[in-house]
Amino acid sequence: MTKTKSRILAALALTTALTAPVLIVPVLGAPPAIAGEATPHDFSELASKVTPAVVNVQVTMKTGASDDEETQMSDRGTQQQLEEFMRQFAERFGQQGQGQTPRQQRPHPKAQAVGTGFIIDPSGIIVTNFHVAGKADSITVTLQDGRKLPAKLLGGDEKTDLAVLKVKSDKALPYVEFEDASKVKVGQPVMAVGNPFGLGGTVTTGIVSARGRDIQSGPFDDYIQTDAAINRGNSGGPLFDMDGKVIGINTAIFSPTGGSIGLGFAIPSSTAQPVVEQLKSHGRVERGLLGVQIQPVTDEIASSLSLGSATGALVAQVEPSSAAAKAGVQEGDIIKSVDGKDIPTVRDLTRTIAGFTPGSTVKLGLVRDGKEQTVSAKLGDYSKVGKQAKATDEDQGKGDEGKMQPGSFGFSLAPLSPEARQQLGLKDNVKGALIAAVESGSPAEDQGLRAGDVIQQVGREPVDGPKDAAAKLKDAKDGKKPVLMKVYREGATRFVAVSPRAS
Repeated sequence: MTKTKSRILAALALTTALTAPVLIVPVLGAPPAIAGEATPHDFSELASKVTPAVVNVQVTMKTGASDDEETQMSDRGTQQQLEEFMRQFAERFGQQGQGQTPRQQRPHPKAQAVGTGFIIDPSGIIVTNFHVAGKADSITVTLQDGRKLPAKLLGGDEKTDLAVLKVKSDKALPYVEFEDASKVKVGQPVMAVGNPFGLGGTVTTGIVSARGRDIQSGPFDDYIQTDAAINRGNSGGPLFDMDGKVIGINTAIFSPTGGSIGLGFAIPSSTAQPVVEQLKSHGRVERGLLGVQIQPVTDEIASSLSLGSATGALVAQVEPSSAAAKAGVQEGDIIKSVDGKDIPTVRDLTRTIAGFTPGSTVKLGLVRDGKEQTVSAKLGDYSKVGKQAKATDEDQGKGDEGKMQPGSFGFSLAPLSPEARQQLGLKDNVKGALIAAVESGSPAEDQGLRAGDVIQQVGREPVDGPKDAAAKLKDAKDGKKPVLMKVYREGATRFVAVSPRAS
């Protein structure tokens, strides 16, 4: 796991709670006033309308079932916090059995956790988070009227953190409906309903703080941010608009303590609905696959390619025999649209392609060598892609023999000697010039270049060694634009635009 991801995971807390018997959770603040009103908005009618369709989800799973060591550590930390809370509560209020901690009172061989779900069909179809119920051994759903029903997992999707459950009832169940999340506006009032810390049905209110948040949790991040209080146990619960329609599924909080600080994130209904429909029907999600590795178009890259704006997705690598390869997509192409829909960022391309089923044919709008063109691609199947090897943060490459001195860009070059290839694990078909060292504070370091990278192209011209690379870089830096380079690192390629230092 990279250091960057570790830092993100340390700050981002999933809202599942262990079922320690927390008795009191203070609610800070009052619902925000609606603009133009003298008093806070009354949510009581809305709450009575929708809460019957919100359920508590209790799961059991084998201890140690998670492969994520960091998640296990987080759960242990949460348990310790809850035990300390109970100890302080007992001391303050003189509760019986002060010496016992929740863990001592509940020596179960299986771990228990609680979350939230909501009914979307009177037959008993329930939506929740994958991290709540996706890996559970058994699931029990508690309705608002107190009935407890066993639930079956119809399907789960870890990529979007969604799961669909089914319960059987002798009568039709209350349910809620999704609303189009594209209508959601920043600043509009919202209401969250959930099961924080296992307390049961709890209503909190706030506003939509932001849209389209990327919290680095997965490839399809597009969260609604809200300041409505969301805590552990709220996971999988609905976020309602004022019409009682579900606009999001509460999933994560950003918190250094594990409690709500007003930074909650919900999966938008526009992302959830198509996934839920597939999980209901097939138990899994089918996604289209283009077969490219992509990267953002930075201002430097846009300038180097004389683009009007830093938008689109830059193709860094095309997988052999993929849909993209068969369509004629090339490394260095910039994908600007799919079936006429603009692609401002790499996330837009990922989500758009994933929205098509395997076998679909799409038209890709490209920019290549400054010219626009369109190609058609028949998409592959995302589910059949193997896991990619993880990259490391360690700098590599110490072969300095024959290296050229740092130039205007701040790095030195060396040939791809047999020793260097062996040390870096490079195959014979990897050609170019090895970056032997990068100066601290140089333009190259600013753009993320490091020792062990291999420069394979300068502009659109291939490089066959350090002298050739140096000559092409010298010619390229005579212009006023940043110089675009294709760089190979640890099995993947990407493009970097570096501005030379002033003479």
